[in-house]
Amino acid sequence: MKKDTNETTEDHILNVAQEVFLKKGLDGTRMQEIADKAGINKSLLHYYYRTKQKLFKKVFKVAFKHFFPTIKANITSEKSLFEKIEAFVETYYNLLQKNPYIPAFVIHELNRNSANVAEIFKSIFQENNLELDLMFDELNKQIQVEVDSGKIIPIDAKQLIVNILSLCIFPFVAKPIIKGILLENDESKYKTFIEERKKVVSQFIISAISIR
Repeated sequence: MKKDTNETTEDHILNVAQEVFLKKGLDGTRMQEIADKAGINKSLLHYYYRTKQKLFKKVFKVAFKHFFPTIKANITSEKSLFEKIEAFVETYYNLLQKNPYIPAFVIHELNRNSANVAEIFKSIFQENNLELDLMFDELNKQIQVEVDSGKIIPIDAKQLIVNILSLCIFPFVAKPIIKGILLENDESKYKTFIEERKKVVSQFIISAISIR
């Protein structure tokens, strides 16, 4: 992969690493392959990132760089609760479509070293100045207004977000099953299925908390 003239060497390494991790996952990727694709020697790669795990963590953080600020802006916006749910689902699905290795990495790390995953996310929150408690408080206030108006059932903001995340993540974790059994092992059908999921998940969540 040729280095862009506007890229730093480190940015180039990260872009190449992301491409390789996307195709082969954490376990299937080798540092030598990343070095070869980046057009650098392995020693230079190790100068920037001593281990594959450290490189992956950096790629992981970069993937979330714009996600959390976007979510924060969405939650603190003047949008309605239902519009925020739709925007959250859209943003999260876009992240996973661009970085489908994320769920597998999280599950792998949870089995290997769960504390490590928590630390990665904590560092992401700190680097982006995200105060989760304040964000959830803001969302809970809006939820309470909708509850008081008789539009939705009572639900804690954390429960709502976890419900959304669960519905979004599963199709990526279970891609081999969904694609292989339900979609005739057709990648184009899988991509269409994922696009359809954005509306399906939003509608399902909104319907589940709405009072008819």
